[in-house]
Amino acid sequence: MLEALSAFFAQYGNLLREGTIDTLIMVSVTTVFAYLLGLPLGVLLNITKPDGIWPHKGFNSVVGWITNLGRSLPFLILMILLLDFTKLIVGTKIGVRGAIVPLIISATPFVARMEESSLAEVDSGVQEAAQSMGATVPQIVCKVLLPEAMPSLPLGGSISMVTILAYTAIAGTIGAGGLGDLAIRYGYNRKVASMMWASVIILVILVQIIQSVFSFVSRKIDKRVRL
Repeated sequence: MLEALSAFFAQYGNLLREGTIDTLIMVSVTTVFAYLLGLPLGVLLNITKPDGIWPHKGFNSVVGWITNLGRSLPFLILMILLLDFTKLIVGTKIGVRGAIVPLIISATPFVARMEESSLAEVDSGVQEAAQSMGATVPQIVCKVLLPEAMPSLPLGGSISMVTILAYTAIAGTIGAGGLGDLAIRYGYNRKVASMMWASVIILVILVQIIQSVFSFVSRKIDKRVRL
């Protein structure tokens, strides 16, 4: 058994290491940009709803429709549709760089809805109290909504990152690199079952790490938790 594992890692260890690094790069970069775009979008969706602090039915309907459209498109189809646009932006259709653009576009609507849900959990009485004291919309968002929703935001972040991780595996089907690419090229095309299982095991470990870290952060910043 040990000899078989040693032989496997001697042959494929470097590929697995590079694939894991590529996957982490894709997840990290996509998460940062998806939150830079998705968090403000989620805030707008929350405050412009009919019972929000800045109601605007027309704007909310249009942004909500665009967000739902982005979430409804299967990621693989979206990647294919965006091939030319991706090349225009980053200069290539494949590899890690080629995957990041469609990953960001696909993840942003998902993040926006997750953040909208987190903000919706904030007690409306707290918002009304801030309004009654003359707080402006930006002040309510920055000093009331986001701080009050903070404990649930990391949990939404873990779900978003796990989803992005799953998207990177799908991206491997068209040569985006990462563990998904290794699973397709070696595990499926070349019938190397051990490479398929190794890729799956690493992905499962990454999911567990992400969930554990974000759950820990959520517990630490939740003011309701009493140790």
